Formats: sequence, C-alpha cells, structure tokens
Amino acid sequence: MRTIKISQLAFLAMIIVMSSSCARKITRVAPDSTIEVSGRWNDTDARFTAEEITHELMNGNWANNHVLSKGKKPVVIVGLIRNKTHEHIESETFVKDIEKSLIGTQKATVVQGGKMREELRAERADQQNNASVSTVKKFGLEKGADYMIQGNINSIVDAYKRNKVVYYQVDLELIDLQSNEKVWIGDKKIKKFVKN
Repeated sequence: MRTIKISQLAFLAMIIVMSSSCARKITRVAPDSTIEVSGRWNDTDARFTAEEITHELMNGNWANNHVLSKGKKPVVIVGLIRNKTHEHIESETFVKDIEKSLIGTQKATVVQGGKMREELRAERADQQNNASVSTVKKFGLEKGADYMIQGNINSIVDAYKRNKVVYYQVDLELIDLQSNEKVWIGDKKIKKFVKN
C-alpha cells in the first residue's frame, strides 16, 4: 500500500479549495429586480425610462387636444429609436417597453410597425389564397396611426483612472403624421457613477 505524503495531501486540498471557489454560482431573481453589475445601460434603465417618459408623454396637452378634436383616443406607432451611445443597446427591447407602457395607460391605441408589420401583411396576403372565406382577413382595414414616436439614446462618458461617470439621455419626439408637426418632446436622463 502506497502512502501519501503530507505535501501531496496539501496539494490535493489546495486544488479542491481552488476549484470550489472558482465555481460559478447562479441565482434566479425577479425579472423586475434592480441589479447593477457593469454600470452600463441595462434592463432596469430601459424599463424605468419607458415608464417615466410614457407617463410624461400621455399627460401632455396633445393627448387631451386629440380626444377633444377627434372624439377618440389617439393611435400611436413607435418608430425608430436610434442608439447613439458608446455601447451596444438593444433598442428593440426599449421600444417594446415603451409600447407596453403606452398600452398600460389605456389612453392610446398602439399599432404594429416595422418588420413585424410586414410579417402581418404577408400573413394577410397568404390568407387570401389559403384560408376559408369566412375567416380570411381583408386588406385595407388596418388602423392608421395618428402619431409616431421617434428618438435617440445618447451617452457621455467621463472617466479618470478607475472612476467613471456615464450619463445617458433619451430624447423622444411625438410627430403628427398628417401635419408632420412635433406635438410633444420629452427626455429622460440617467447618470451613473462607476468605481472600479
């Protein structure tokens, strides 16, 4: 029977300790919880910005003016929101947060835009030949938008040694699609101090 030297036991113990300390630990958290890891734009920033800016948007005079003049709530489409920041931001996620917030106010009707609208139109076209007459959806009955939201996400980074301040500004505009008039302009600012 071979004997194990004390140095071999110490080495084995060290390997076990090192491997257990390097193990990745994953914890499930609530999707709406606030967690900051990198200091970059994250899901919490997108959600809070969408909620706050939508609240500001829907409490603007333009919405009441529309209801008074047209007798119905406005129809809104969310257009292009450009990422002009120094980092990758998935603007589609932010657009969905805005749409969700708009629908949640129940003060506006939201219609589909972009590539997803094209998919809907392709399905409607396919139904013309392949669906039963009683269930086929007709062309030309889409709800037209009264207004389009467009905007930008910008950032400014100020860094010195191991400290960094990141400033984000989301600027949105609401444009009357008939007149091309800007009827509302709003912004949301976020500032983060990151110390490494």
